[in-house]
Amino acid sequence: MTNVLVTGGAGYIGSHACKSLKQAGYVPVTYDNLVTGWQDAVRFGPFERGDLLDRDCLDAVFQQYQPVAVMHFAALSQVGEAVTQPGRYWRNNVLGSLNLIEAAAEAGCLNFVFSSTCATYGDQDNVVLDESSAQNPLNAYGSSKRAVENILTDFEAAFGMRHVIFRYFNVAGADPDGEVGEFHQPETHLIPLMLDAIDGKRDALTIYGTDYETPDGTCIRDYVHVCDLVDAHVLGLTWLRDGKGSRVFNLGTGRGFSVREVVAASRDVTNRPVPMQEGARRAGDCTKLVSGSTRAERELGWRPQRSTLKQMIGDAWRWHQNGHYDK
Repeated sequence: MTNVLVTGGAGYIGSHACKSLKQAGYVPVTYDNLVTGWQDAVRFGPFERGDLLDRDCLDAVFQQYQPVAVMHFAALSQVGEAVTQPGRYWRNNVLGSLNLIEAAAEAGCLNFVFSSTCATYGDQDNVVLDESSAQNPLNAYGSSKRAVENILTDFEAAFGMRHVIFRYFNVAGADPDGEVGEFHQPETHLIPLMLDAIDGKRDALTIYGTDYETPDGTCIRDYVHVCDLVDAHVLGLTWLRDGKGSRVFNLGTGRGFSVREVVAASRDVTNRPVPMQEGARRAGDCTKLVSGSTRAERELGWRPQRSTLKQMIGDAWRWHQNGHYDK
């Protein structure tokens, strides 16, 4: 069996990655502490409950499964919380990742696919964001991800651990088959919050900031379908297993949509109104984040197939109506 250790495999993106890995012929081994993940989402391979800060548990998992690679998704990722509780983010995201990387190196598992973020670029309006853009994160979430990127570079120099780093933009949508989807408690992402408001599960969608320097005053983001995103991760794994060198890839569509544009699209998809209210800006939020890179397409052959607003919202809406997890 060709095992791949998937940290955070019980979470939103990690569970979709496990499905994609299984379809590609791998056995995804989920390692998750279930703080933000859901055991119900572990459907495509073995499950090991453990924390990244538990080195003994990590060592045991590497010894038992002898994975050919690590796909590392596990992280805290709420921007607002990262601003108010930076220590929690440095401890979990950086120390936990260091523990994992050390355990992998010691076990001789030297292929590493890392889930990073466009938040490492910070707020660079009117700049085409490609992989060579300056990294100026605005909060502990982006800073912690950048730190892990640096750790991986050092471990390549010391131990030959090759890595593919994916800096992705806003992830949306759900598995079209309805097996896994997006379900957070508390929820912080725009599209599921919007669908909750449409469905009457919350009073209204709050738009945080309407005075940004954008055409309609709301933030602009580049949205990519979760299934397209995880397909790139499998391509990244193939890249490493083919013996190619470490590489960084942005994952975005190159097109940005404002919050108000996403709301308008949701009305078209669901044929329902969106109850809304306006709120103040949130600390740590950038005005505009849009990818200007085509490296993933040129070098990995990655071409998003489902990353339109209509498709992402439609898939998310079907999951929202029919899918859920229990602890």
